[in-house]
Formats: sequence, structure tokens, C-alpha cells
Amino acid sequence: MSLPPDDLAPFAARRQRLMDRMRAEGGGIAILATATEAIRNRDAEFPYRHDSDFFYLTGFTEPDAWVVLVAGATDRAVLFCRPRHVEHELWEGKRFGPEAAAAHFGFDDAHPIDALDELVPALMLDHPTLYAPLAGDKRTDGRLHRWLAAAREKSRGGRLPPSRQQDVRPLLADMRLIKDASEIAAMRRAAKISAGAHARAMRVARPGMREYEIEAELLYEFRRHGAQSVAYNSIVAAGANACVLHYPAGEAVLRDGDLVLVDAGCEVDSYASDITRTFPANGRYSGPQRALYDLTVAAQDAAAQATAPGRSFNDAHEAALRVLAQGMLDLKLLKGSLDGVLESGDYSRFYMHRTGHWLGLDVHDVGDYRQPGAPGTDRPWRTLQTGMMLTIEPGIYVRPADDVPEAYWNIGIRTEDDALVTDEGCELITRGVPVQASEIEALMRE
Repeated sequence: MSLPPDDLAPFAARRQRLMDRMRAEGGGIAILATATEAIRNRDAEFPYRHDSDFFYLTGFTEPDAWVVLVAGATDRAVLFCRPRHVEHELWEGKRFGPEAAAAHFGFDDAHPIDALDELVPALMLDHPTLYAPLAGDKRTDGRLHRWLAAAREKSRGGRLPPSRQQDVRPLLADMRLIKDASEIAAMRRAAKISAGAHARAMRVARPGMREYEIEAELLYEFRRHGAQSVAYNSIVAAGANACVLHYPAGEAVLRDGDLVLVDAGCEVDSYASDITRTFPANGRYSGPQRALYDLTVAAQDAAAQATAPGRSFNDAHEAALRVLAQGMLDLKLLKGSLDGVLESGDYSRFYMHRTGHWLGLDVHDVGDYRQPGAPGTDRPWRTLQTGMMLTIEPGIYVRPADDVPEAYWNIGIRTEDDALVTDEGCELITRGVPVQASEIEALMRE
């Protein structure tokens, strides 16, 4: 379980921003729960990870907690959490308990989790809108329905429960798109640790190792430098396995002449990093490998140039796509003209995913990629703003086929970095690990 953050001011500021937004819409009450512990098998549990939206507003990392935010004449932030329990703490570690949690995290009040059914219906009265993660999970939905029913029973003398329900997640997603200074600092730390892990993987890799041995080196470097967890299950794919986009590290042997695709990142203070590099198991790219590798790096460079405030989120993808498609034509992987290949989508045979995604508390972070608008309308792509964080990750994946030059068969390459949108353009914060082919070969010779 992660420790609570040292600086809690950003969490209070986020709660206030959400309540201000709720008040601007007429006022209301927001209710969110964090994750519960989950059984892996028998009486062993999965490693616990708190809910990202809940953490974003509270900084509280214990399981089975709820937060209630009241935006009205007087704003209130109320936490419900597990009480202190001496025997449980002997086995599981110390808990804050309501009183200490309220003082430490800056809540106006805090109560034991068992008081939810008694207190929440009363808190709902006099607030026109209920903000909650609607249709999120059965546990949350069931309790919200019960509390609304109980609030209706309590209504009298003009005191009424919410008559309107609104999903709080889109509001939080828009807030989470722009990272504050504390978030950027955490992501820089995650990026630095992950870059070091990728460099370690390159240094130790050699023919005869297995994919899971490379994964072990990554995990060691993550934890050795203080990362609390992986941000996602690591991909370590040797040879033809690199043509499987989400291939998990397995038992395949790294053969002389293979490329190794490693897509891995750690989580620091709940924030993710996400890096992909593709390197030769023997430390030297072959001619065909180098041609495809340099093409992918050129596509990433073009995408990075198109990532800046005022640019469309889709501009980076289109820039990378033009470079990749032209390269596919030049290398005889495709036939025709650039415009024809782009219009027909023939490039998707070798490049079937987009060039990036949002990054933050979740590795595929929240936030719509298009501008807000009515459902079903043709909404333009979202405009990038300073403080947004996204990945830039073009790739090329060539499977055997009769009309494909055999020299390129079973080559899978992806190059991914984490990009912070700045006033001047973007900063690739994961470049602590080399990306140019010559630099990777030099690192592997060390």
C-alpha cells in the first residue's frame, strides 16, 4: 500500500476546484469511493491500488474509504474510512482512523466507514444534484440508490434530496488533463527511474537470455530506486513476439539476430511512466532492422515537432503517419502513392495503433481526445495545452507474407517517450535512455 503524500495542499485545491465547478452549476453533493481489496486466490490478496479519482481528490491511500464533497452555502469535505483496530493493525499495519485522517488530510470531518448509511442520506438533503461515478460498479451504484431512497424518506419541510444525477468522472477527467507542479514532479521521477531500467535492460541483454530475465532486471531497477509498483505489466518481446502489441514477457529465448521490444514503466507516488525501446539482442542492428528502426525514430521526431500548445491532439499522429507511410513505400513494403496509401489505410497492415495517449495517474489516462460536444456530433480533436502529458509512440510491425520482402519478416519496432506539453512545444521527459540506434549500440557495448 502506498504511503500518503508529503504535500497535501494540491489535494485540497483540487477538492475546492471541483466544488467551485459544482456550485457554478447550481450546487450539489459529490460522492466517490476508493477501491476495495481483492482476493487473488484462497486468502491471498492482489497488491492493493487505490482508485485514481479518489486519490486525486484526497491523497488518501487506505482501502474501503469514501469522500463526500458538499458544494453549497458552506463547502464541506467529509471522509469515511476504516476505524483504528489494534488487532487488525498487528497484521496489516497502522491505520489513520477518522480523527487522525481528518486532521492529517485537511477534511472538515471524518467518520467510521460503518456510519455511511446513517449519515450520507442526511448529507444529501438540500442539494439539487448528485455527482457520482454513475454506472461505475455494482457496489457503488447499490449504495447510492439506497442512500437516495433513505434521503427521500427523510425529506420534510422543503428539505429535498437531489433530483438530478450527473457523472462526476468527466469533470474530474478534464481537471486531470492539466498536470500541476506536484504531478509533473512525480512523473519526472517515474520517468527517470524507468529510463534507468531500460538502460539496464540494454546493458545486460545478450543472446541466450529469456524474456523473463529482462523483465526481472526492469523490476529490480524500479524497486531499487523507490518506485512503488509497475504502471502496467511489462512487455518484453523477442523476435517475432514483438509483432504482438501487448505480448507479456514470457519464456522465449533471445536469439542472435533478434530484436527485443521492451515496453515498461514504473509508478511513483501513484503516477505512471511509459517507455518503449527496441534493441538488438546481440548489440548490433542488421541492415533491414536499422532501416525500419530509423524510420520509426524519424516518425517520432515528426510527431514531437507537432506536439505543442494550440496544436490538435491528432496532429502528432498524422505527422508520424506520413513519415511511416512514405518509409513503407520507399522500402517496398507498400506500393502506390503516399496520398493513396493514407486514404486507403493500407499502412495499417504494418502500423495499426495510434501514436499516443494521455498519461497520468493511469497509464492510459482519462480525458476525451475530442472537444466537448453533443453525443453523435462531429467533434474536433482536443487542442493541446501547457501542462498536458501524453505519450508519443509510433511503431512498425512486419509479419511474414508473400508480398513482403523476406528481409523484414518478423520485425516489430516501437519507440515511445513521455511528452510534457510546454509553452515552447513539448519536452520528452524519458530521454534518459538513448533512442538513436548508434547510441543504443554504444550503450550495449559498455
